[in-house]
Amino acid sequence: MNFRIVFTSFVSLVLISILNFSCTPKQTQPVQKSNLTAGTVKREIVKGKTIQADVLKLFGSPNLMTMDSDGNEVWNYNRMSYTTTSGSDGGSLIFWSGSKAMRSSTTQSFDLIIVFDKSQIIKDYRVISAAY
Repeated sequence: MNFRIVFTSFVSLVLISILNFSCTPKQTQPVQKSNLTAGTVKREIVKGKTIQADVLKLFGSPNLMTMDSDGNEVWNYNRMSYTTTSGSDGGSLIFWSGSKAMRSSTTQSFDLIIVFDKSQIIKDYRVISAAY
């Protein structure tokens, strides 16, 4: 077999493999999982029944603790996540200049605001969720 044909075939195979693997989308995963979700809040938080100790067991310490104008304790939990996906549209060996890099990102925010009465029982809560 002609050395030139074997060499050309080998180089072509290597270049196609490199292009194929370089075009595969890569996605980052959140570093830490959290049970601070809308489902957990709906399932576990009950106005007039759930106490501060239960909330601490579920979600840990709040990000922010304040008092409202009536003297009730207000806890704020916040979770944000950022996901990036990158890759390429593939291009080709012949039309290399036609290849385009692609990148997209998503930011998600989840806030839980809990108001406790003077007996440390949940008086009210709000969930604020946004993605952009």
